[in-house]
Amino acid sequence: MMSKQAFLYSLGSLYLSLLFIFLLMDVYGRPANNSVLKDRAGEGKEEKELLPPDHLNGVKMELDGHLNKEFHQEVFLGKELEDFEEDSEPRRNRKKLMGIFSKVDINHDKKISAKEMQRWIMEKTDEHFQEAVEENKMHFRAVDPDGDGHVSWDEYKIKFLASKGFNEKEIAEKIKNNEELKIDEETQEVLDNLKDRWYQADNPPPDLLLSEQEFLSFLHPEHSRGMLHFMVQEIIRDLDQDGDKKLTLSEFISLPVGTVENQQAQDIDDDWVRDRRKEFQEVIDANHDGIVTMEELEEYMDPMNEHNALNEARQMIAVADENQNHHLELEEILKYSEYFTGSKLMDYARNVHEEF
Repeated sequence: MMSKQAFLYSLGSLYLSLLFIFLLMDVYGRPANNSVLKDRAGEGKEEKELLPPDHLNGVKMELDGHLNKEFHQEVFLGKELEDFEEDSEPRRNRKKLMGIFSKVDINHDKKISAKEMQRWIMEKTDEHFQEAVEENKMHFRAVDPDGDGHVSWDEYKIKFLASKGFNEKEIAEKIKNNEELKIDEETQEVLDNLKDRWYQADNPPPDLLLSEQEFLSFLHPEHSRGMLHFMVQEIIRDLDQDGDKKLTLSEFISLPVGTVENQQAQDIDDDWVRDRRKEFQEVIDANHDGIVTMEELEEYMDPMNEHNALNEARQMIAVADENQNHHLELEEILKYSEYFTGSKLMDYARNVHEEF
């Protein structure tokens, strides 16, 4: 007979196997997004603190070149996004959404204009930035243990390699003595890319030491004009196939490397291509000449661009504007709640007037 301890061990193994399969299924919902794969495969907290995140809240494109599928929810909910993700009770979410509506509707005419939505989007984007600033303080302390207010590339490199499983004391000693480090090719490639970004974040005059503010630019380049330019260069480098430093539609919608194994994966790829084609033609390619330049992509990526925020506001209104008055009423936002919050609210019409 199996012992109780063996039975629990077997049950635990089964659970982990099922969990791993589920996570893989979830990951393949967004093709080739390595950041999601890494995060959900269980990278350590320290490593995620040390690596610039691929996903940047309130930015329309990921650092790996994928469209940010949660962008609308992020710029509409701000820090309240997590509340909607964690709370699946429709009635509570409906009340929270009605509270947000009243905050966006600053003139209290019971409808939201594009200007009101633009102001709200800018406010929520700044909220994400302030959150990044607070997180950066914690992350900076992790790589600046002596608290001198500056971190050298070698100090960062030692901490990064330690987070990847290397012996911190051995790595520090070898770097101090200029000895060769035995690092696998993949890790070395990551380090080379990080070093390029490190140099870009080092404001003039360059001293190869990053202050807390410069470290923020390193982790969150979207909020620094110089680093935003560098971020766009990286994205174009990854997507540009003919080396002309511009993007055609075919380059922008090229499927990730890999094979499609079943119809479900094919459908995901078809949706992915359709979304990217629409974004390229209707939003990024500002002059509609079929080519996206570095300048156009930089304007598109800038989270604090007021013109972009106004265009986004108009697009968000158009999605739910059923009566075509170019404004959003409460009933329209509740009906299209999944677009704005990621949560689908049931019986919205029956309950709206008794609660608001």
